Amino acid sequence: MLETICLLLAYKLKYPGAFFLRGNHECAAVNKQYGFYSQCASRGPRKKILCVHGGLSPELESPDHIREIKRPLADVPDSGLVCDLLWSDPAADGDNWGWGDPRRCTSFTFGADVVEEFCERHGLAMVCRAHEMKEGGYDQEFAGGKLVTVFSAPNYCGKCGNDGAIMTVAGDLACSFRVFHPDTAATPPPAPIYLL
Repeated sequence: MLETICLLLAYKLKYPGAFFLRGNHECAAVNKQYGFYSQCASRGPRKKILCVHGGLSPELESPDHIREIKRPLADVPDSGLVCDLLWSDPAADGDNWGWGDPRRCTSFTFGADVVEEFCERHGLAMVCRAHEMKEGGYDQEFAGGKLVTVFSAPNYCGKCGNDGAIMTVAGDLACSFRVFHPDTAATPPPAPIYLL
């Protein structure tokens, strides 16, 4: 089951306007009853990688704190936990520690010590984020590899010439990356597929 839903979600990401998902099992109770929940839970240790768009926040006391965010949000607040999860960045200077001034006029920057301490305190292997173009599509050098940036859009905005990447995580949490070069990234979308 897990491989099937991952394939369907990948198609939805690759062809968002041509692929539509709809079913009657889209609730926690049905997923638990028919085994999808237990299959996901049995695939390995839970909560070892925290995935966010931007980065960490001084208001993030634990990964469970994210569940307390009231959804849906009409707008992203100008400050606070949600703003930081979407907008914070690792410090550009490797010698910068702690919390620093923002690079994007909002939120914070954070040092390697912040990442290392957060992972240690919560038993995490790493924090994975996007939010920042990387020439090679990804970067795993920050905080001794405990912070990974994966940027999946090759040739960002049609003018940057950067590679894009996706990350695969093995059962032992070893990460590998598939890189997409700008000249090979574009493929025409297939005809729409409807699942009812």
